[in-house]
Formats: sequence, C-alpha cells, structure tokens
Amino acid sequence: PMKIIILGAGQVGSNLAASLVSEANDITVVDLDAAKLAELQDRYDLRTLVGHGSHPSVLRAAGAQDADMLVAVTQSDETNMVACKLAATLFNIPTKIARIRAADYINTPHLFQPEHMAVDYTISPEQEITNYLRRLIDYPEALQVMDFADGRIRLVAVRARGGFLVGHELRYLREHLHLLMRERANVEKIDARVAAIYRQDRTIVPTGNTVVQEGDEVFFIAATEHIRAVMKEMHRSDQSVRRVMIAGGGNIGSRLAAALEDDYEVKLVDHNKHCAEQLAERLRHTLVLVGDATDEELLLQENVDEMDVFCALTNDDEDNIMSSLLAKRMGARKVIALINRATYVDLLQGGEIDIALSPAQATIGPLLTHIRRGDVTVVHSLRRGAAEALEAVVHGDEKSSKLVGRRIEQVPLPEGASIGAILRGDTVIIAHHDTRIEAEDHLIIFVPNKRQVPQVERLFQVGLGFF
Repeated sequence: PMKIIILGAGQVGSNLAASLVSEANDITVVDLDAAKLAELQDRYDLRTLVGHGSHPSVLRAAGAQDADMLVAVTQSDETNMVACKLAATLFNIPTKIARIRAADYINTPHLFQPEHMAVDYTISPEQEITNYLRRLIDYPEALQVMDFADGRIRLVAVRARGGFLVGHELRYLREHLHLLMRERANVEKIDARVAAIYRQDRTIVPTGNTVVQEGDEVFFIAATEHIRAVMKEMHRSDQSVRRVMIAGGGNIGSRLAAALEDDYEVKLVDHNKHCAEQLAERLRHTLVLVGDATDEELLLQENVDEMDVFCALTNDDEDNIMSSLLAKRMGARKVIALINRATYVDLLQGGEIDIALSPAQATIGPLLTHIRRGDVTVVHSLRRGAAEALEAVVHGDEKSSKLVGRRIEQVPLPEGASIGAILRGDTVIIAHHDTRIEAEDHLIIFVPNKRQVPQVERLFQVGLGFF
C-alpha cells in the first residue's frame, strides 16, 4: 500500500480520501478545520492532523519523511505550491500533486518544474469541470462523456430512448453500423461496442444476445469521430444545441461562457452587478444579465423555454437545484446542475434534472490516474464513483505478460469487466472477442465495481521473467 498525505479536507480532499481508503492505502489528511477532520475520522480508516499544510513541522508530524505521495488540494494555490516545494526540498517525497486554480499560474507551466515549485502534476477542478460541461453540451443526449487515448476514443453514457437499439439484441449493433456505412458509401469503418448497461441501478453484463430496454443507461465506446453517428442511431433524434443559458458567473460559469461563446449563443445570469460588469467586459459575444436565476419573471423574459441547455453553476447547491427545476418546468430542453453535496447528486440525477454534477467527482479521475499502480494513463469515475473506466498500457512479451499475444476472450478479467477498445500506435481498434493484444497497446477497460480495480491492475504487471 502507498503512504499518501492529503492536504485539505474540502470536497476534493475528502472525496479522494474516501476513494483511496477502500484500497488499503495509508492515508493522512491535514486541515485547519478540526470539525471536518473529525467527521472524516468517524467515517473512514485514516489518520488526521490539525495544522497548516505548508508548515514543515506539520508535514513532519504527518509522516512526510517516508511518504510516497503528497496531494495538496487546499483552497489556496500558494499553500499547495509551497507544500510541494517543501516536500521535495526537506522530505524528498517522490510524487507531488497540487491543485491550482489561478489561470495565471496554470499558464506559466515552467513554474512547476523541480528546480522551481517542484510540482509533478497539477490538477484544476474548475478547468476539469469546464471541459466536462463543454463535452456534455457538444453531445446533448449524453449523460457522461469520457475521453481516452488523448481524445481519440470516447466512452459515452446515453439513456436508451427509441432508436434501433431498444428491443433488439446487441449483436445487431455491428450489423446495423455496417449497413449504415454501406448507405453512406464514403464513411470509413464505423464500429462501436456497448461496455455496460445499467437497468434501474442494476449492472447488466452485455453479451451478444442482451436486449436493451427503454430507459436503460447504456455505456458505449467508439472512436471519437464516430460518436455522433452512433449516438444518432441510438437515439433517433439529432438534437443540435444552439442556445445555452448559464446561471452564475463565478470561476466555472465564466470559464464555460468563454469556452462556448464562439460556437453557441450564450446568456449568462449573475446576481452581483459588479461581477456582471467585469464579465461583460471580458466576454466578447456572451450576453451578461444581472439578476437571480431562481426568478421566474427573469427566466420568462429571457426566453428560457427556447434554451437547448440550461447550466446552473452558482456556488449555492439549493439555488442550482431550484433554478434548474424551474428552467426545466418552463421548457428548457436539457438542464445541468452543479451540486457539491454528494447526497443531493444521488437524489436528483435522472429525475427532472438531466445531469447533476459534483465538482469533486469530476476531479477524482485525474487524481486517481497518478495514484494507480501499473502504467495507467487515464482513470474515469462512473456512476458517481461506483464503477471505473481505465486506460492502461500493456508491457512485456508473451513470456512475462499475462496479456501479450492473448485474444480478448482469453483474458481472465473480473466478472462484468470488459475491454472495450484498444489504441495501437495511432489506430483505434474496437475490441471483439477474437482481437489479439500486442505489447504497448493501450487498453480501455470498463470495471463495474471499483473493488475489482486491484485485480485488473495485476493483469498489467510484468512478470519477473522480464529481467
């Protein structure tokens, strides 16, 4: 097990601790807020320490001398950077991760090099969420969109509604996609694979004769350039998005507006006049309004019923929930609410609110990526943390590896886990039972229960025959 020190017991820190404890790691959480730490200590098997994370004496008391990793995720960029620098200079901790919010720091990457701040990896929850929201708006029917292989492969969750999938066996998916290619003679080989199905929160392991039912949550994997075509087939409605309304002009709302305004018509509502004026100066094409997004009059006036997507991104969970419900009731097509409290997320997802997003959940993937054993390059947390999808690299040869030279059907995966796709060099291969695995392949693996992750990691370890 790894010895990990987490600085900051906020949303990101406590979610990360919860995720790692279940994998038998030795975790110490440091924060100034004793009450938050007591709450963590009650719920999980970990150590806590009250103190200032960037002070040498506190780091020493937290066991920095023999820690494998420091994850600095306090609210303060400066505290996080100083802690990483001390971890390197005083304690020689091998891996140091810092949460960085200010764009000024992020845009000065050499700042983080060993001779300067000594940060091995930076994560920026706000930027992660903005990218994530952008993908959900680009694919309006999706419940989740995850990137693998530097964006070449995507795993997408959709709710099955009509379309050719409902009521048919999965094996027809390939035939159907092949017919599709024949119709559009110029399309290259479209292929996709269903990696998992959830029916009323039960996992169904997809086989060729699984029949998809109306309302199922279907996870499918395909090369990024084919996602649109496959989704269109799954849904029978190609809803394109033109108009987006954003409630809240804070860190995330303003970033999202800036990311969208060149391609969409964007309206942003913020209740703070001063903040709205600054945003209006910074944003070029966004219409910035002063007002409260829970105000029915305002929504009516601004034609919320014509909005393709309404995003509630203020820092108040209750406001986000109320304004999303209101917008949905008044006719907005898809509503997305940013919700910090995990219990709320579970209550609301899939009801009138189409997508409930927790910031900590969006950040956990990039963090886990650096913590996983074996050569794991991407980790995504799915189904609010219950399942995971990983991208891992195969090393070794036929003697030393449990994977090289085997066909997919010969790989001893834990129950329900599946290999969905392979990146070989620059080629995307959708995995089928007879696909052979080669050294240096990147495998995209769906793991329905995160307790199975260690088993999957062991498959990638190279045997001693290698040395």
